[in-house]
Formats: sequence, structure tokens, C-alpha cells
Amino acid sequence: MENYSTLNHIVEDIKQNKITLRGLVLHYLDNISTHQHLNAFVEVFETEALLEADKIQQKINAGTAGKLAGMVIGLKDNICYKGHQVTASSKMLSGFESLFHATAVERLLAEDAIIIGRLNCDEFAMGASNETSYYGPVKNAADTTRVSGGSSGGAAVAVQADLCQVAIASDTGGSVRQPAAFCGVIGLKPTYGRISRNGLLAYASSFDQIGPITKSMQDMQLVMEVISGRDENDATSSANPVPAYSSIMPPSKVKIAYIKECVYHEGIDSEVQSNTLLVIDKLKKLGHEVVEVSFPYLDYLVPVYYVLTTAEASSNLSRYSGLMFGHRSKEAGDLETTFKKSRSEGFGAEVKRRIMLGTFVLSAGSYDAYYTKAQKVRRLVQQKTLEIFNDYDFILSPTTPTPAFKFGEKANNPIAMYLADIFTVHANITGYPAISVPMAEHSNKMPMGVQLMGRPFEEGNLMSLASLI
Repeated sequence: MENYSTLNHIVEDIKQNKITLRGLVLHYLDNISTHQHLNAFVEVFETEALLEADKIQQKINAGTAGKLAGMVIGLKDNICYKGHQVTASSKMLSGFESLFHATAVERLLAEDAIIIGRLNCDEFAMGASNETSYYGPVKNAADTTRVSGGSSGGAAVAVQADLCQVAIASDTGGSVRQPAAFCGVIGLKPTYGRISRNGLLAYASSFDQIGPITKSMQDMQLVMEVISGRDENDATSSANPVPAYSSIMPPSKVKIAYIKECVYHEGIDSEVQSNTLLVIDKLKKLGHEVVEVSFPYLDYLVPVYYVLTTAEASSNLSRYSGLMFGHRSKEAGDLETTFKKSRSEGFGAEVKRRIMLGTFVLSAGSYDAYYTKAQKVRRLVQQKTLEIFNDYDFILSPTTPTPAFKFGEKANNPIAMYLADIFTVHANITGYPAISVPMAEHSNKMPMGVQLMGRPFEEGNLMSLASLI
């Protein structure tokens, strides 16, 4: 069976009896089995997916199927799916079964999407390489000696290797876009509040956002139409109307700013830089105005991001104490040892590092020096970004400074690992939407991505312009 790039093609072949939905699911199940070495899935819902395929096939035949009938989707292992395990790829939640659907999952199922399994990720979405997972690292299908990116590495590789049609993941500082760039697929971080976070295991609540990873812009637009919108179970979700993204045409002429500190950053790979400049030239030839701008706060983005996200993580992850939620140590004796031993055994090294950093910046002696100051800088970043968008429609940059790196290359250097997010955290700090699309292949055969950031709730225009790239 061919590697389908769009749901439209799948639906057309089903209607013409070239394939069946059961046959399509079997195709993905066979691919998952063949590519087990990539470690993209932590659990596959084989029997259930086939049963759903038969039910939805009947709906297709009767003409009553939902708009996502024929779409096979993988879920990042931090998104709740009722009656199924959700562990955030951590020992801390090993065996935990969700009691409800995430709102995004509920909306997917209502339109007859098929959920095929849980996708590996960095533990509690904390990582830029998918090397911190309790289930082991995810390998890049283009070169298994290289990382998939993080934290949604399993989601990106599943789409890259045709293990499912679409993946639903989360992005806190680039966790959808960075692995999408490393794996040569499309990844979108929507505006904060565009998609409900109800049912997403929290890392940093003011940064987290659910986002899709797809092979085509058509599928991205379709999925966004389904899962976006107001949710009474998430007070931070927006009531802004959800447009028909798939009907928004590419703009004829727009003003695009590219940040010179990103394109000419000292740490950028020469081929990432040259190909980004080629994209800029292409957009100019299409009639768009593309202008260099300065963003003086680039080097402050990563420190601000890690001060604030670790502070929120310290609070959010306090619930995993061994009492109500999470792993409980067999050596626990009293209340204090239950906390200490359960959390020490349940969390991995990177999660512990971030919890301790977050607890430190929130402590009485450090709160003003770190947390309060980081919030002030976040406001400066938001104000400067707004200034740029007063004059320009989009901001362009490379998605990552380099292509996917080798396993272990940055694992023992947290600062180097954190800097892998230097171009992506901007969108999360401001809450603006951003998308990564493939732009070229590096001489080492690895994909490279370019990123576009748009105004809040203008995902439609963002996806339309990105489709030209």
C-alpha cells in the first residue's frame, strides 16, 4: 500500500474500493511492527483500531461518516484517552489509566478518527531530543544514529515513517516544531488558548499547547478545524470563532520580517543558514516583501523560558507524591519517606533537575531575583514582538540552528541541549502561533525546517503562507 500524504487521497481510494479502512489500519500496524527499532510507539491499540475501522467503514459506505473518517492518528503519551494508559513516558505514572478523554481527543473521535496508539516522548515533555523517556529514546527514521527531536519525538517519527497519518502532540517550547524539523514533517504550535488543554498532562501551564504533526498542509488545516475552539473545561481556551482553515487561500502579497539574530546566529549550521536565505529569496520572487529586522532579546529567550517553565513544573508536578497520584515506593514508611522515595524513584534525572531548578527560583530568597525578573523580561519580549507585528504580517526564522544531532552528543550538557530550542521558545513565551515546514535536505541527508510565526488566532493565514514553502 502506498504512503498516503493526504486524507483526501485515502477517502478517494476507499470510495473507489481500491482499499478498505481495515486494510489501511493493517498497513499502519505492519509498518509499526517493521519499524519497532525506532521506538516511536509505547503502546499500540491493535484490536481496538481494527474494530473501529470496521465500524467507520460502514459509516463511509452509508454516507454518514465524520469529516476525519479514514484518518489514523497517534497520540503523544501525555494526552488523555479514556480507558487507556497515559504515562507522560515516566515511571512515575506507569500503569495509570485515564478516566476521561482530553477535549481534543473527544473532538477527533466525534469525527470518526481512529486512534492507533500512544507515542513515545521525553519524560513529562521535558527534553529536546527524546532521550529522557522512561521507555528509551526514539530514533530518527532518516538516520537511526540521530535523535528524533523532543519532546514529541515519537509523534514526529510516527508521521515521518508512515506509522500513522497524523499525530497529536504538545508544544511547550518547540516540542512539536523542533522534532517536525528534524524529521521532515509539518508541525504547528497554535495560539495559546486556540486548542483546549483539558486532558493534557501539564508541564508549564502558561506555555503548553496541543498541536498536530502532519505530512500535508491539507491534513493540518482539517485537523485544526476539528480540535480548535472554546471548551468549558478549560478556562484559558479562547471563544474566538474557528474559521474554515482549508478554504483560506495563500496570500498574494504580505510583509514578512526575518530576524537577523536568528539567521546569522553564531551557532547556526551553514547549510541551515543558506537554505533559510533561499526560502527568503523564493518568497521575494513570489511578490512578498521580506525585510530583515533586529530582535535584541534573542539571547534572553532560553533563560526566561527555563526559569518560568521550571517554576510552573515544580508546582504542576507536586501532585505526583506517591499518595494520590503516581508511583509509590515499596520502601516508603512514613509520610516523609513516601514523598522522598516515591519521587526519587519515579522521576528521571532531567525531570528532577527541572523540579529542583523551579523550586529554587520560587524560593523566598530567589523569587524576585529570578522569577519576577523573568516575568518582566517575558513582557518585554511580548511588547517587542507586538511592535514587529504592527509593521509585518509574519516573522520567519530557521526552526532549529542545526539538523538532528547524534545520540549522546548533548545529553551530558544541559545548556547545549536547552539551546536547541533557541528559535522556537519565542512563540511560547508570547503565546503566538508558529509552524515548522520542511525546507531542504542537509548534505548529511537530514531534513531541515523553516519556521513562520503569525499573529494570534491567524493560524489560517499562517498555514496558507507556509503551504507556499
